Amino acid sequence: MSQILKVAMPKGRIYNKAAELFRQAGLPIPPDGEESRKLVISLPEAGMEFILAKPVDVPTYVEYGVADIGIVGKDVLLEENRDVYELLDLGIARCRMSIIGLPNWQPGIQQRVATKYPNVASRYFREQGQQVEVVKLNGSIELAPLIGLADRIVDMVETGQTLKDNGLVEMKSIFEITSRLVANRVSYRMKNEEIQQLCDRLQAVITGPGLATDGVQR
Repeated sequence: MSQILKVAMPKGRIYNKAAELFRQAGLPIPPDGEESRKLVISLPEAGMEFILAKPVDVPTYVEYGVADIGIVGKDVLLEENRDVYELLDLGIARCRMSIIGLPNWQPGIQQRVATKYPNVASRYFREQGQQVEVVKLNGSIELAPLIGLADRIVDMVETGQTLKDNGLVEMKSIFEITSRLVANRVSYRMKNEEIQQLCDRLQAVITGPGLATDGVQR
């Protein structure tokens, strides 16, 4: 008898893309899932239960086992550094983590960087041998260099339009970001058949018809 898979789904821009991917894989995800006030959506006919969560919380739910698997951006995985299995690159919500600043920026004696990703930023500049002060912000990161809080920011860039609108430029891309399927370590052993079947179905959609499906990527 198959077991119910508990899936942590991120609210926001990733949800619709992830839900569409699941539908293409033959899973009956409700079209109005994110608009619903429900935080837990049960789909017994698919053997799944969806937990709607803030993107930053998804790997925490998976690590602690309240969700067996989850969908999370690579940016969050690197920032949170949670103990989860990364199973599959879903190839959705593609963007990049970049260093951003004003066009006339010049390195000074004291360098301050604002970001929603203090661990990612600190690690990057440390690996580059650069000493910077990292300031954590939770929103409107683009504002920091405009008002003098920081001389640069580290943030996600998708189209770059917001940067242009605020007179900022992308100085350097640090790494590419896509959404990943991750699993709880215990769940991966105890519900391996169900998780592997889901991975195979998603992989078939990602690679397209006529291409080999490799299943789990590690």
